[in-house]
Amino acid sequence: MNYKKLLAILVCLATMLTSCKKYLDVNPKSSVSEDQLFSSELGFQQALDGVYSLFTSQSLFGDNLSMGFTSALAQNYDVPSNAKFYDTSKLNFSSGEVIGFGNSIWSNGYNVIADANKIIQNTEKKRSVLSDQSYKRIRGEAMALRAYMHFELLRLYGPEYLIGMNKKAIPYKKDVNQYTVIPSTTKNTVLSILADLNEAEQFLVNTDPIISGQLNRNVKMNYYAVKALQARVYLFSGDKDKAFAAAKFVVDSGKFPFVTFSAATAVAEARDRIYITEQIFGLRVANLRNWADPGYFRGASTMKRSVNDYQTIYETSSGGSTDIRYLARIETDNSNSVGYVFPSKFWQTYPGTDASENRLDQLVPMIRLSEMYYILAECATSTTDGIGYLNIVRQNRNLGPLATNISQNSLNDEITKEYQKEFFAEGQLFFYYKRKNITRMQFMTTDIQLSQYVLPIPDSELEFNPNYN
Repeated sequence: MNYKKLLAILVCLATMLTSCKKYLDVNPKSSVSEDQLFSSELGFQQALDGVYSLFTSQSLFGDNLSMGFTSALAQNYDVPSNAKFYDTSKLNFSSGEVIGFGNSIWSNGYNVIADANKIIQNTEKKRSVLSDQSYKRIRGEAMALRAYMHFELLRLYGPEYLIGMNKKAIPYKKDVNQYTVIPSTTKNTVLSILADLNEAEQFLVNTDPIISGQLNRNVKMNYYAVKALQARVYLFSGDKDKAFAAAKFVVDSGKFPFVTFSAATAVAEARDRIYITEQIFGLRVANLRNWADPGYFRGASTMKRSVNDYQTIYETSSGGSTDIRYLARIETDNSNSVGYVFPSKFWQTYPGTDASENRLDQLVPMIRLSEMYYILAECATSTTDGIGYLNIVRQNRNLGPLATNISQNSLNDEITKEYQKEFFAEGQLFFYYKRKNITRMQFMTTDIQLSQYVLPIPDSELEFNPNYN
């Protein structure tokens, strides 16, 4: 072990005991253990399941990148000064709180990437143990997951694309080793992400069971999720034509119907608060209830907003009180005498005991059908067409249609409102604000600088990777 590597480990032990184990896990396992793991098709599947498990950790999409840290960045919560996420909500990126979350997301994110890389590498090294169908599906999923994680890190730690495409952003890791990688520019990172997604698309197009109707594939990085992520990445980079085409492909597939009014407003124990049929890609998070209730929403939790704020978000004074997102997901916790109002998206009383893929709890949305319609609305070649796409979502949320003669600026404002309503506490809203260069997020009283959308690269990365200068 060389001096720098030893010092990095000592620093990790001294400053980040919680995340250090994850950081060390980035180093490749012994060749013996890898040989055993990748000696069978079952072993490959277990390795892939392990990557999904890392995705669902509290450090990543089980909490920090969904209802937690990134939602606090987007002002979804009115956080008191003595509570978790106060510095986060104030965008105080020099605080120990924000640095701690940023370091954890970075190290765990690259841990995911390293494990995906091991699978990709071994699909070639151990090709003989895989059927042709399994080779393509497993390799395609792993490449798409690698792309997804890199894109999430890029959106957090990289600049807004149009003004920062030629600035250094993050390393794009394709190898499994301990060596530093020169950070790619924002533009080149996007190109690497799209290259992975394009290859994944080719692997999955004829092998993914979702194409033949296997519905539980929406909790995996499936073929349509790859197309949907392409739409998201193309829009991020300003390529509206390709973003539109990819989003339209997903919509036209008909695989992801909108939630019905009856399902969204059913009795509490059977209510579909997550709109499961609309999930193009979601994650099963076994510990979600433990983290969300009462840690965030119910009871005296500080992770919410006032009744007036919810009414502002959902525009109840101008017809929004019929919106199923307000009507059935802004609820009152009657388990105490106070009667706290809380957002119940991640609070689910599931009456069953089985592990069915159709259960309504334990699910974090990663890409939804509604986002595809928002992309179509934003990228449409005419304002009238854009209004039409947005009205489809509004109709399915039990809202009246927008007038067809509103201006493009008004349509843009309505798209912003939809993101605020649809992605409350999901972690996506912050990235929308960043992409649109919005200088005052909803509920903020002062403008912010675009630099406040860019998380600092962890010191541990900067110290041992001199290539950022």
